[in-house]
Amino acid sequence: MDALKEASLDNDEVREILKNTTDLRQYSRQIEKEFKDVENKSIEDYIAESQNIANLHNQINDCDEVLERMENMLMSFQSVLNNISTEITQLQRKSVSMSLQLTNRQSVKAQLSQFIGDMAVSEEMINIIMDTPVTEREFSTQLNVLNHKLSLVKELSFKESKSTSDVSDVLHKLRLKAMSKIRSYLLEQIYKFRKPMTNYQIPQNAMLKHKFFFEFILSNERHVAQEICSEYIDTMGKIYYSYFKSYSTRLSSLKFEESCTKDDLMGIEDNASKGLFAKTTSLKHKSTIFTIGKRGDILNQQLEAPIIVPHAQLKNRYTAEALFRSEQYALVDNACREYLFVTEFFMVRNTQAQDLFNQIMGKTLTLMIITRRYAEFSAAIVGISEHFPNELVSRLLLELQNEVECFILRMAAIFATRKDQLIYLINNYDLVLGVLMEHTRDNSKEAEAFREQLNARSAEYVDEILAPHFGGIIQFVKEGEQYVEKDQADELRKQERRSLALVASFSANWKKSLEELNREVLLSFPSLLTGSQLLQLALASLVQYYHRFHKLLTPNARAQLTNIHVVMVEIKKYKSNY
Repeated sequence: MDALKEASLDNDEVREILKNTTDLRQYSRQIEKEFKDVENKSIEDYIAESQNIANLHNQINDCDEVLERMENMLMSFQSVLNNISTEITQLQRKSVSMSLQLTNRQSVKAQLSQFIGDMAVSEEMINIIMDTPVTEREFSTQLNVLNHKLSLVKELSFKESKSTSDVSDVLHKLRLKAMSKIRSYLLEQIYKFRKPMTNYQIPQNAMLKHKFFFEFILSNERHVAQEICSEYIDTMGKIYYSYFKSYSTRLSSLKFEESCTKDDLMGIEDNASKGLFAKTTSLKHKSTIFTIGKRGDILNQQLEAPIIVPHAQLKNRYTAEALFRSEQYALVDNACREYLFVTEFFMVRNTQAQDLFNQIMGKTLTLMIITRRYAEFSAAIVGISEHFPNELVSRLLLELQNEVECFILRMAAIFATRKDQLIYLINNYDLVLGVLMEHTRDNSKEAEAFREQLNARSAEYVDEILAPHFGGIIQFVKEGEQYVEKDQADELRKQERRSLALVASFSANWKKSLEELNREVLLSFPSLLTGSQLLQLALASLVQYYHRFHKLLTPNARAQLTNIHVVMVEIKKYKSNY
C-alpha cells in the first residue's frame, strides 16, 4: 500500500489534484459525470454513424472473403510449387545421371573409335602395300600404319583378345608381302655396291632415306634382318678391301722414282766404276733423295688437304709421306662415313655399333703374310735338314717355331671374342701345316707340333659354334652323365621337365640351326677344305651328343624326341656337298 501511495504521488496530475482540491469524493463524482457525458455522446455518434459502420462491416466481410480466396489460391500455388520443386529435383538427378552417361559414352566412343581405327584394315592400305613400289611415299606411310597395327595385335594376343582373330590373318599376309618387297629392295641396293665403278654413297643414301624399312623387318622377322645385315657386311667388307688395295697400288705409281742405291752412300766415289762396260751414274734429281725441303708441310697446311685422285694426277709425282697421308685420310673419311651409316640405318649404338663396324672394316681373320713366309722358309730348311741334318739348324728352327707360335697367339688376342680368336688360329695353323706337309714328311716334328695345335683349336672351335644352337643339350649330357657315374638316377629323373623343354626346342629349331651352322663355318674360312672338315667335325660331335642325350632321357621325353635317322638324313645333305 505504501508503495502504491508513493507511485500515486509520483504522478504530476495526482499531485496537482491533491494540491488544488480538498474533497476527493466530490472530485470523483465530477469525473464520473464527465465519463457519462462522454459515453452518451459517443453512443449518439455511433448511432449517427451506424449505417457507415454497417457498410464498413460488410466491406470487411468482403475483404475477408477475398483474402480467404487468395489464401486458397496461394495454398494451391504453394502446393504446385512444391510439386514443381520435386520435379526439378528429379530432373536435376536425371540430368546428372544423363551427363555422367554422356561422359562415359564419349570416353568409350573415343577409345573405341581409336581402337576400331587401329584394328581396321582399309582397302587403300591393302592396295598400296600389295601394288605400290616401295620407293613411293604412300608405301612408307602405309607401312608405318601396318607396323602400328601389327604391334597392337601382338600386344592384344598376349591378353587373349578375341578381336584380333578377325584381322590377324590379313595383317599376317600384308606383313609377309611388305617384308618380301622390302627385302628385295634392300638386297637390290646392296648388290648395286658390287657393280664396278659404282659410287656406293648413292645406294647408301637411298637406304638411309628408307631406314624405317630395316626397322620394320627387325621388329617383325629378325632372321630376315640378320640376312640383310650379313649381306651388307659381306659386300661392304669386300668392297672396302678391294677399293683400298686398288687405291694403294695406284698411289704407289705416283711416287718419286728416285730411290736410294749403293751409289748414294756418303763414302762412295763418283768414279768408282771404271772400265769399258762401266755404267755411268746419273746425278739427275739425286739431291731430292736426302733433301727434306717442304715435305714437313704435310703435317701442317696439307694435313687436311683433299685426297690424291690417281687417274687425275698421272703426270705428278709425290713423296711417300704425301701418298701415305692421302691413303690414311681416305681411310678415315670412309670409316667415319661408314660408322655413321651403320649406327643410323641398323639402329645400333656403343658396343653393338663397334662390333658391326669391325666386321666391315676391322682386322682380317685370314692369314698373316708373316705366317706364310715362316711356313715357306721353315719348310725349305726342314726339307734340307732331312737330307743334311744339323743340330744347330734344328735348334734354331725350334726357337723360330716357338717365336712364331707366340706371335700368332699375340695376334689372335687382339680379337674380342674367343670364336674369332680360334678362327684366326685355325687359319694360320692350317696354312703352316699345309705348306710343311707339301714339302716335308708328314711326321716331321714341326708338322706334328702344328697338327696338335690345329686339332686342339679345332675341337675348341667346334664346342664354340655348337654352344649357341645346342648348348642346352650339351650341358644336360655332361650333367646327366655325372649323375649316372655317381649312381644318382633319382636326380636324373628330376630333370625330366628340363629335358622335355630341350626336346621341344630341338624339334622346333634343329634344321634352322644346321643351316646357320653350315653358313657360319664356310664363311669363316677361306679354305673350302678346312671349312668342310670343321663342319663335318662339328656334325660328328653333334651326333655323338645326340646319342648320349637320347640315352639319358626318360621314356616320355624319348618318345617326343626327333628320330635319330631323320637327323642323320639331314646331316648327310651337308656332308655330300664337300
